[in-house]
Formats: sequence, C-alpha cells, structure tokens
Amino acid sequence: MITIIAQTSSVDTNLTHYLPIVTTIVAVAFTITLYKRWKENPSARYLMWWTIGIAMYGVGTLTEALTTVFGWSEPVFRAWYISGALLGGAPLATGTVYLVMSKKKADRIATVLVTYIAIASAFVLTTPIVNELVESNRLSGEVMAWSWVRLFSPLANLYALVFLVGGAIWSAWKYWKIGDASSRVLGNIYIAVGAILPGIGGSFARAGVVEVLYVTELIGILLIWAGFRVISGDRVVSVFASQRTAAARSE
Repeated sequence: MITIIAQTSSVDTNLTHYLPIVTTIVAVAFTITLYKRWKENPSARYLMWWTIGIAMYGVGTLTEALTTVFGWSEPVFRAWYISGALLGGAPLATGTVYLVMSKKKADRIATVLVTYIAIASAFVLTTPIVNELVESNRLSGEVMAWSWVRLFSPLANLYALVFLVGGAIWSAWKYWKIGDASSRVLGNIYIAVGAILPGIGGSFARAGVVEVLYVTELIGILLIWAGFRVISGDRVVSVFASQRTAAARSE
C-alpha cells in the first residue's frame, strides 16, 4: 500500500524548503548541457557518467521538492534515498574515474559500483516503513524498519568523496604544476567545493536541520556547473589522455 502523509507535522515549512525546486531546474538545465556534450563525443564515458550523475542529483532534489509541496509519500521517499543517499555523488565520481584511469580499470570499478548500488537499492525498495517516524515535509532514512540498510550509503559516499572531491583536488594540483592553466585550477577547485557541500548539508539534515541541506545542494550544483564551464572554456591541453582523445575525435 502506498502511503501519503499530508503536511501536518510540527516541522514548519518555510521558503528554504522550496529551494529544491530551484535546484531541480538548475539540474535539468545542467543535465541537458552535459548530454549534448556527451552526444558530440559518445566515446567519452566520463561525460556519460557526469550526465547520469547530475540527472540523479536532480531526481534527488525533485523528490525533496515534491515532499515540500505535496507531503511525504512512500514512493517518493524510496526514490529520494536511492537517488540521494546512494547515487548522490557516485555517478559523478565514476565520471572522474573514467577521466583519470584507463578504460579497463574504470570499467571494472563501474561494474562493482553498479552491482553494489543495485543490491542496496533492492533493500531500499523492500524495507518496511515505520510510519510513526514519518514527518510530513521532511525526508529521513530513519523511517526504514531495516535500519541496517542505511549502512550501504556511507561506502557509496566515501567512494564519491575519494574520486569526485579527491579527483578534482588532484586535477587542480596537476594543472597548477604545469603552470599557465589557472582556469583549470580554479574550475577544479569550484568542483571540489561544490561536491563536498551537499555532504556537509547532509550531516545537518541527519541532525534535524534540513534547511542547511537544501541551501548547500543549490550552491553545490551551481559551483560544479561553474567549474565545468570554466574548464570547458579553457584551451589548455588536458593532462588526461581520455580527455585529449575525446577532444581529438570531436574535431
């Protein structure tokens, strides 16, 4: 049975709770931009994964927006947990994996990731819900009866932290070393900061301050997009072979 709970919770809805609507609109526009870039270079797997990553980012904020506007519902909650807690940063991190590693190694990592997310998602979709813990306009993993299912997300988030945030920092350092690539250094710093902000917001959300998450999600995607635009507009030759190959094929 599908559960829908109207907004009668003690958690007051304020303007901050509507920020996910704006974030979703930004995510849709960014996804379209990335998709067009990927279609120009179908062999650029990193662009494919970045497209998927931003699309999942948008799905996550869309579920938050739907909860604010219409109240809590079970299907939206399950979609939120899969797209946010499990896929919030993992596809973007996989894009970085394809950028910095050989295709063979990246394929293996991607296979392991997809298998792991598929297993975790199956449990998210089947766990009973503790309705007594549901809040009408706030999403939280605490409502899952199988609390152990939440143990899947830390590893997915660690993976995202290492490869997305760490990869951006490492890329900034590599471009800083060669000099005359200040735009790429700055762009990667934007991406690193933008990628880590939702994680910080998530910590506040788990403590009951969901407003911080909504703010950091919006700022985070804007910074990631800004970083992408800065890097895309730079004519310095990429230090990564996969990016150089994709650029050569598009010419």
